[in-house]
Amino acid sequence: MVRLNKIYTRTGDLGTTALGNGERRKKSDLRFAAIGEIDEANAAIGLARLHAHGDLDRTLARIQNDLFDLGADLAVPEGGEKGKSRLRVAEAQVARLEEEIDRYNAELQPLTSFVLPGGTPSAAALHLARTVTRRAERALVALNGHEPLNPAAIAYINRLSDLLFVAARFVNDGGAADVLWVPGENR
Repeated sequence: MVRLNKIYTRTGDLGTTALGNGERRKKSDLRFAAIGEIDEANAAIGLARLHAHGDLDRTLARIQNDLFDLGADLAVPEGGEKGKSRLRVAEAQVARLEEEIDRYNAELQPLTSFVLPGGTPSAAALHLARTVTRRAERALVALNGHEPLNPAAIAYINRLSDLLFVAARFVNDGGAADVLWVPGENR
């Protein structure tokens, strides 16, 4: 269990902070940018949960915990601590997202156009969380271009944005309340 007795340490006052293995890096490092984007996605999901109920709320609560796992995964670079087992996102977490996508998607009307973010307040919040999650995915991919990441971490964040899209449609009356894009409508 994590224990935080003191919130401020002053160790980052000069623009560096520590990874989970003790290595210090600039706060502007791509790894910290990715961790921050995951944190923001988690906060957006927390806001979306204000409108969620029942099974969807439980799903989003589990995802918030998974995103802390993802942050812990990112906090220690691959091979960053020899001989110690580190928390990593697992393929089983990715598979669970795929099962949930399939379960929610089975109840949706087929798409006839691209969906504009909106509809119900719940759907709008889920669409916002989806776009923040996509930004987090781009940050992970950028980081992966410089240093290797756990492939399951990238797969997880990619599936998560898909789940949030399907969940937004699900809460939009199974897709009936989706706001659809009409190409060239305002020319």
